Amino acid sequence: HSHAGPTMSSPSMLMTVAWAALMPILGTALLVRPTGHFPIQDTAAQRAGPVSAAAAERSALHTRLDRRQATALVAAGALGSALSAPEPAGADDVPVPRIVMQTTAGTMEFELWPDVAPKTVANFVKLSKSGFYDGQCFHRIIPGFVIQGGDPNSKEGYGPDGTLEGADVAKVRAWGRGGPGYNVPAEFNPRKHAFGVLSMARAADPNSAGSQFFVCLGDLPSLDNKYTTFGRMIAGEDVLKKLGSAETVRGDYPKQRQGITSVRVI
Repeated sequence: HSHAGPTMSSPSMLMTVAWAALMPILGTALLVRPTGHFPIQDTAAQRAGPVSAAAAERSALHTRLDRRQATALVAAGALGSALSAPEPAGADDVPVPRIVMQTTAGTMEFELWPDVAPKTVANFVKLSKSGFYDGQCFHRIIPGFVIQGGDPNSKEGYGPDGTLEGADVAKVRAWGRGGPGYNVPAEFNPRKHAFGVLSMARAADPNSAGSQFFVCLGDLPSLDNKYTTFGRMIAGEDVLKKLGSAETVRGDYPKQRQGITSVRVI
C-alpha cells in the first residue's frame, strides 16, 4: 500500500489496535497506534517520524534560501557557529557539515545541506553535538519506504533482551511522540526524496518538525515538497539496507531494537 509520509502522533488521531504479532507476548494488551503522517511525528497520533503523502491514505496514520541567503548568514556568523564548519566558506559556498551515525547495524555517514535547509541543518547539528540522539533507536521501519528515528522516548521500551518480548507497553506507546521541546519551520526545497536522503518527520502542521527524522529506502516522490530534505548518505548503504529490512510487527515497530549508538558531527 502507499504511505503518506513520516509523521508524529497526536492524541486526537490515535486509534487503538491489537498488536497481533505481540499477542503471545502481551496477551490481550492493546497498544495505542497514533494516526497522522508518516514520516509522521506522533503527537500521539502523528508520531514524530516521517509523514509521507501516504499518511493520509494510511487512515491518517502518518502526521507531517536560497544559496546566497544562506551564504550571507554564514558570513554574518548567524549560521556558521551552528553548523560548526571547520573550513571557511567560499564566496559561493555554504559549509557542508557531515555526520557519522553509529548504529547497532553498523556506521552510516551523511553530508548535510545547509544551502537549502539552513535552519534544519543547524538544529540537527546542535542536537547531535549535545548527544541528544545517542542511545535512541529507529522506532519505525517500513521496508522500501523509510526508517524513522530521533524520538527521545525511544530510549526506553524494549525488553531486557532488546526485543519486544517483555516490552514496556506504556513506553512503546509513547514512541513517535517525543521531540526537543520546540519546533523548526519547514524548509521544503527542490532536493528529492531518494535512497539515502535525510528528511524531517513532522505532524500535520508543516512547521511541526523538531528532532525526528527519517532516511529514505528508495525514491519517494510523494514526499517531495512536503517534508524538509536536509542531507544524503555518502557511506553505509549496506547498513541502511540492513536496517530497512529489519523484521517488524504491526505498527511498523522493529521486533528487535535497531539502535542509534551515537551521532557525531565531523
